[in-house]
Amino acid sequence: MARVSAVEVRGLVKRFGALSALDGVDLDVAPGEVVGLLGPNGAGKSTLVRALVGRVRPDAGSIRLFGRAAAEPGARAALGYVPQEIALYGILTAEQNLRVFGRYLGLAGAALDRAVERALGFAALKERAGSAVEPFSGGMKRRLNLAVGLLAEPRVLLLDEPTVGIDPQSRERIFGMVEELAAAGVAVLYTTHYLEEAERLCDRVAVIDGGRVIAVGTRDELVRESVGAGQELVIDATAPVPPAAAAALAAAGATVEASRARLVTTEPAVAIPRLLAAFAAAGLEVRDLRLESPGLESVFLHLTGRELRE
Repeated sequence: MARVSAVEVRGLVKRFGALSALDGVDLDVAPGEVVGLLGPNGAGKSTLVRALVGRVRPDAGSIRLFGRAAAEPGARAALGYVPQEIALYGILTAEQNLRVFGRYLGLAGAALDRAVERALGFAALKERAGSAVEPFSGGMKRRLNLAVGLLAEPRVLLLDEPTVGIDPQSRERIFGMVEELAAAGVAVLYTTHYLEEAERLCDRVAVIDGGRVIAVGTRDELVRESVGAGQELVIDATAPVPPAAAAALAAAGATVEASRARLVTTEPAVAIPRLLAAFAAAGLEVRDLRLESPGLESVFLHLTGRELRE
């Protein structure tokens, strides 16, 4: 018997006037799977997340959660959502915040007590349970924000940029929380601008651009299907590459971004002199040259022609 997807999106369309924020999006997330959602600003990530939680009504397409239409009464009870913006009451303590949000979710009595205790432990904030939230560090607030999203023990968790502006220790704790949730069978959709996070945490990655999911797969699948085998040659100049030199490098198969050229090659001994000659012909001084194994950054550049943070 086929396993039911935790999240199943088919042909999702959302228009705002003449703008198609979503243009036929298809996406699946399985129980216990972490799927990274990558895309440049304006690609449709936020609209997709908002459609999943019911804050945006699609113009066409379907969303199903564990086989149920998301619009059915109670279907979205399986969802937990942690927004990028910190959604906490600064004047309340950590425990008070959890109790308030727990009541919003319909928890009370012993069930609320257990949920608050569990959330404080999971976020490693038991020792600060009675402290007001306002002076907390950014990382502590992020962890508490995530704990709020877990109070009702969702089976699907939507995380929108959960590590923005936090310290390395809190980032590692959030990584651990995500890994624990996935191991317990929770499906996680993880939106991020940090490619190294996606490479570490995500079982699969979906690249969205122009309102469409243009590629989905594991890191290795995406690398193989987009940039292929070989190593990536990266050359940094001390100044931006002029248009004529950029055209020459592009003709040689390189991707040029400002002062950097990238080329995936299986013959670096041949490619290096060729690209260095193009830099020299343009009068550009080379600041750095290195060979790397292609990763998600190479995939993203190949698929969209842009860096993720553009």
